[in-house]
Amino acid sequence: MHTVVVGTSGATASDVLAVARDGARVELSQEAVAALAAAREIVDALAAKPEPVYGVSTGFGALATRHISQELRAQLQRNIVRSHAAGMGPRVEREVVRALMFLRLKTVCSGHTGVRPEVAQSMADLLNAGITPVVHEYGSLGCSGDLAPLSHCALALMGEGDAEGPDGTVRPAAELLAEHGIAPVVLREKEGLALLNGTDGMLGMLVMALADLERLYKSADITAALSLEALLGTDKVLAPELHAIRPHPGQGASAANMLAVLKDSQLTGHHQDDAPRVQDAYSVRCAPQVAGAGRDTLAHARLVAERELASAVDNPVVLPDGRVESNGNFHGAPVAYVLDFLAIAAADLASIAERRTDRLLDKNRSHGLPPFLADDAGVDSGLMIAQYTQAALVSEMKRLAVPASADSIPSSAMQEDHVSMGWSAARKLRTAVDNLTRVVAIELYAATRGVELREGLTPAPATRAVIEAVRKAGVQGPGPDRFLAPDLAAADAFVRDGRLVAAVESVTGPLR
Repeated sequence: MHTVVVGTSGATASDVLAVARDGARVELSQEAVAALAAAREIVDALAAKPEPVYGVSTGFGALATRHISQELRAQLQRNIVRSHAAGMGPRVEREVVRALMFLRLKTVCSGHTGVRPEVAQSMADLLNAGITPVVHEYGSLGCSGDLAPLSHCALALMGEGDAEGPDGTVRPAAELLAEHGIAPVVLREKEGLALLNGTDGMLGMLVMALADLERLYKSADITAALSLEALLGTDKVLAPELHAIRPHPGQGASAANMLAVLKDSQLTGHHQDDAPRVQDAYSVRCAPQVAGAGRDTLAHARLVAERELASAVDNPVVLPDGRVESNGNFHGAPVAYVLDFLAIAAADLASIAERRTDRLLDKNRSHGLPPFLADDAGVDSGLMIAQYTQAALVSEMKRLAVPASADSIPSSAMQEDHVSMGWSAARKLRTAVDNLTRVVAIELYAATRGVELREGLTPAPATRAVIEAVRKAGVQGPGPDRFLAPDLAAADAFVRDGRLVAAVESVTGPLR
């Protein structure tokens, strides 16, 4: 099994994906253990002094003015975890919880938090045992970190609350820890706070969304090319020299992908056969511009994620010169903004894909295709309601594109008077990514049927590879009406697991 070694300098996106989705094991580097021990010595020295130090010998948030005596500090750290584990609503997905646990461990190992090495090792042990704390949908405002979600994880580390075992069964965390030989952690000064105070949940969801969207943008380039073919559109608008004079990188990449898919197609460039049409509609002609803008948004979001992955997010932090300083680095604004930006881009990509699907189904705009791509229009409804489903998905995505990060609800008696709502931005982006997958799948379903109905014209080799692969995947071709939901589900799986991109790349080589 793949092992991810956690050091002091952050983590990579591939590390997060390996732990969150693939169940990779986690190990602490010797460098990290040494840094943990050194930072802990600083915290212990400050804890022994009479002067109050925030997070070490004081209360938290609006209660930071109270100096806590030594005999109450273990109780203080235990209490902050218990009281902050106040989430409600449905359970959060296992991969999200594993991502936030790993990312909190990444920050702990930076040597800036003051957590003891044995606590960090217990965090790694929990991940390696496949124990996933129960985390709920609601509870994070994205400032002072993802407090409630991280608190539920810390609670399990203490042997309290519920968790899901490696067999998928939810049980008391204490039982699961005992079965795997993990001793419950007894927290000391600053450790409870250090386990809660990070952007780990929203960052983990950002990293996973970026991986999914990278695949989906390639998929959307493919389905746009197939729709262009089915509509007998022109590929001249994809010429590199046209995109070079507006040098947005994403636009050029999308155009190049579409051109690669359409290479050697006999369906493109038939405008001369239809005199009123001198150019294609925007949804076809401007596909690279819209998808390209989304690709550039991905690039910006990836840069933000990389910076955050290299960060140590905690409050207070232990500095190399021995100071323990309060700060505001836990504020989720940088991550929240790009999460919202990605939801906007995803909604627009879905919107243009739906417009192409609608055009394929409309006999007045499809340039010779049967109404709704039906076998016997009137007796058969064809893909009429598949487009309804697609439209419903797009409509929800437009609602999800309303930014969460523009909102703020003050908390903690106005001490925390401006929050990022980054967790909420991440949660709605996950729904948007799921919906975008379904939207692209429906365009794929319609476009492949449209291409197959163009008798006498040979599609591009890459298109033929897609049609062959998707039919083998259980997505049926043209014919009389049938129960459509299984076909759409199979198309969704075909896009979601990367088989669509793989089918094209088997012909074209790697897409951009």
